Amino acid sequence: MEAASSYVPVGKKQLPKSRNPLTADSKFWRRFKRRIVDEQKFAVTCVDFCPVFPHDFVVTASTRVSFCRISCAFAMRMPLCRLCFRPDGQLIMAGGETGLIQVIFDANSRITLRQLKGHSRAVRWVRYSESDKLHVLSGSDDNSVRWWDVASEEAVVKFQEHTDYVRCGSYNPASPGIWVTGSYDHTVRMWDTRTAKSVSLLQHDKPLEDVLFFPSGSLLATAGGNMVKIWDVVAGKVLTVLGNHQKTVKKLKLTTPSESESRLLTASLDGLLKVFDIEDFKVVHAAKYPGPILAMDVSPSCTSLAVGTASGLLSVRQRKSVISEERATQALEVSGQEQKEVLRPSNFRYFLRGATEKASDDDYVLGSTKRALRQEHDWLLLKFRYKDALLAALNTKDPTVVVAVIEELVARKGLVQAFSNLEVGELEILLAFLTKHVASPKYSRLLVPAAHSVFDTCATSFAASQSLKQQVTKLKYAVEEEVRLQESLQSFQGMLQTLVQAAVH
Repeated sequence: MEAASSYVPVGKKQLPKSRNPLTADSKFWRRFKRRIVDEQKFAVTCVDFCPVFPHDFVVTASTRVSFCRISCAFAMRMPLCRLCFRPDGQLIMAGGETGLIQVIFDANSRITLRQLKGHSRAVRWVRYSESDKLHVLSGSDDNSVRWWDVASEEAVVKFQEHTDYVRCGSYNPASPGIWVTGSYDHTVRMWDTRTAKSVSLLQHDKPLEDVLFFPSGSLLATAGGNMVKIWDVVAGKVLTVLGNHQKTVKKLKLTTPSESESRLLTASLDGLLKVFDIEDFKVVHAAKYPGPILAMDVSPSCTSLAVGTASGLLSVRQRKSVISEERATQALEVSGQEQKEVLRPSNFRYFLRGATEKASDDDYVLGSTKRALRQEHDWLLLKFRYKDALLAALNTKDPTVVVAVIEELVARKGLVQAFSNLEVGELEILLAFLTKHVASPKYSRLLVPAAHSVFDTCATSFAASQSLKQQVTKLKYAVEEEVRLQESLQSFQGMLQTLVQAAVH
């Protein structure tokens, strides 16, 4: 009895806790849950959110224009390239594939209000002026950029310095009248709508797919090829180059300041959506989509994320407002505290108060010692039945328990005794465990010598059973794979050291 009472149960193998790989940004963007998944018949070429609440959005896929949250979908007379809302959300403007007209129509009544004629080819980019509601800038495959007066349906200024298709543009929020456009001629040109000439020129060295001004107006992001370049507009120099994508980057988006702060989103033909911290331009989150991404937009409130792919998949993810939920909870708690009933001695509940109260920090708590329950392998070790203790640990299928029992057997010098006289089925279970975990860095220091001991002790049993031969072959293959992996990693480490030394010198 004294030996039984002094026996210390075998504890699980304690390993260092792995660091949580999820950062604050990853947790924030993972809260975007998929709510809408729509299969369009054609590739989704444009997604644009309404600037005003409740932030409806429009989607273009060939001749189909879909309004999310508005129960309507209709087809235009011509294929559409680009849609955008007016800053007040009342009107929608569309650029046509033919380039002969640009249609302005009411988002509610769908009535065509204006037709802007002048481009001879497809209009790939259109955008309302943020400073007023009367002017529009457009870029076309006819290599021209035009500044339109919507009321008169005429082009006030024509910019014709690009030598290839104009596919993107952006408005400078800090300087009204200043715009930039990107073209397939590898250049980004800055325009002043008061003149007919460009005021600045930037060379991206790749066909431009999207450009985006930062809110300060002094930084500009350009996407072309698989690179995103961040420019200092005043100095005309590249600050940094983001080469995190494998294929062409199609869309750029800057989130508005919110719970996640300002982040730069990039979408590419490699199917990846990546989020960059604008402080150091490092990737803080990435999401994979099932096809090449052609269109992407985020609502101004940063609660909805819409992505369109070349296969016609439209994915919309929405995030619940955590702040509003917390405010509602706090309001309920405050109201509950104000309406709390005051108990008096005339009330029976007065004598029951405190029964459910929790202990305060100043209270002294007397803890009760709980007797640890012994597991089956502990009882068997207590009786020196080493073989049965090992089998009981293997039956738990918990590697931490098995490793702890093997360590205890090694300390007691009973490992060889435990491996002796094992039946064929018991040996198969042991070999299967070794095959699965012998290459794990957590357990290899103990399991490799244990595997050697198994082969030394049970070598005669392997020749008598075909199933044991198969298990030994599997174990051999697992060890060979680990050896090849270690050799490859060492070769890779040598190459990295060579590159580092070359970079230093």
